Amino acid sequence: MKRLLPLLIYLVVLLPVLPVPVSAQQPAISIAAKAYMLSDYQSGQVLASQNVHERVEPASLTKLMTAYIVFSALKQNRIQLDQVVPVSNKAWRMIGSRMFIEPNKEVTVEELIRGMIVQSGNDACIALAETIAGSEEIFVQMMNQEAQRLGMKNTHFMNTTGLPDPNHYTSVHDLTLLAAAIIRDFPEFYPLYSLKEYTYNNITQPNRNRLLWLDPHVDGMKTGWTKSAGYCLITSAKRDKRRLISVIMGAKSANARSMESQRLLNYGFQFYDTVHLYKKGEVLTSIELWKGAQDVLKAGFNNDVYFSIPKGQADNLKATMAYKQPLIAPITVGQEVGTVKFTLNGQLVESYPLVALEDVDLGNFIGRAWDSFMLLFN
Repeated sequence: MKRLLPLLIYLVVLLPVLPVPVSAQQPAISIAAKAYMLSDYQSGQVLASQNVHERVEPASLTKLMTAYIVFSALKQNRIQLDQVVPVSNKAWRMIGSRMFIEPNKEVTVEELIRGMIVQSGNDACIALAETIAGSEEIFVQMMNQEAQRLGMKNTHFMNTTGLPDPNHYTSVHDLTLLAAAIIRDFPEFYPLYSLKEYTYNNITQPNRNRLLWLDPHVDGMKTGWTKSAGYCLITSAKRDKRRLISVIMGAKSANARSMESQRLLNYGFQFYDTVHLYKKGEVLTSIELWKGAQDVLKAGFNNDVYFSIPKGQADNLKATMAYKQPLIAPITVGQEVGTVKFTLNGQLVESYPLVALEDVDLGNFIGRAWDSFMLLFN
C-alpha cells in the first residue's frame, strides 16, 4: 500500500562534490577591452564578464559562423574536402586579408578551409559560400538561420567575412555560444584552429593568434580586426580536463588582445575548479509512481552535470530537488518529472530538469484500481 503524499515534494541533499583546495575570496578582474567574457566549456558558466549582451562588431570573428556552415555541409556530404572549387571574380578581387586564390589555379575545399581559418582569407570565404549556396547572399541567410538556432539572439550577419556594415553585429555572449558549438559539434575539424601557419600559392602566412605560441594549453580559435571594431580575439584553452573559452572585443592593439586573453584564462584556471557532479543516466533518486507496472521510477539527468566552483567553496554547493506528485504511469524515458536547483552560498547557480531514466507501462487492472482509490485521499 502506498503512503499518502503531498502534491509537491522537496528534498534537500548535499552534493558529492570533489574536494577542492581552500583559497581566499575570489578577486575581481578588470580587462582592458570594450566587452569580454570568460566561460567554462563543460559547465557553460560565466566566470568573468563585461557588456556581454552589448552590440559589437565581430570583424573576422564572423568567419566562425562561415566555418560552422561549411563544417555542416561537409558532415552532410553536400561538399567534399577534395572537391575542386571554381574561383569567381568576386572571390579573386576580394579586399582585406586573403589567401590569394586565382581564377586559373585549382583550389580544393580543404585548402579554402585552411586559408579561411589560418590566413583569415576573405577570398576563401566567398569561394566556399558560392560553392555551398550559389552566392554569398544566400549563404548569409543560412548563417543568420543557424545563429537563431544556436540561440544567438543579438546577432545579425550581412556578409561571410566580417567587413564592416551597420547591420552586421553580434555580442560576446553570442560569440561564446558559437565557439562552444564548433568545439562540441565538429571535434574532427576543431584542430584546424591550432595550426600556426599555412602555405598556399607559395605564400606562407602565420596564424595571427599569438597565444598559440605563448601558451601550450591554447588550441584555438580566431582573431579579428577592423578600425571600427578594434582588436578582437576568441581563445580556447584546455588544461588537464578543463576547457575555458575567452572572448575579447575592442582591445587597443594586437598585443593587448593577446595579453588580456591570457590574463582571463589564467584567472579562470587559477581561481575556479570544474567538477563533474553527475553522469548522464546516473540514478539520482527514485520517485513514487502510481498506476504503473512498478511502484517507483528511477530519475536523473539526461546530460552530464558540470559546475565551475570557486576554489574552497565545495561544501557550500547544495541541491534542492522538487518533483510533482502524484506521478502517474505510463512514463517514457526522458520525460521530465521534476527539477533540481543548485545553489552556492544560498544563490541560485543553475537548475536542471529531472527526467525519467526508464520506461514504465501501466500496471494491471487491480493495481490501477487500488491506486485510483488511494489517490482520492491525496
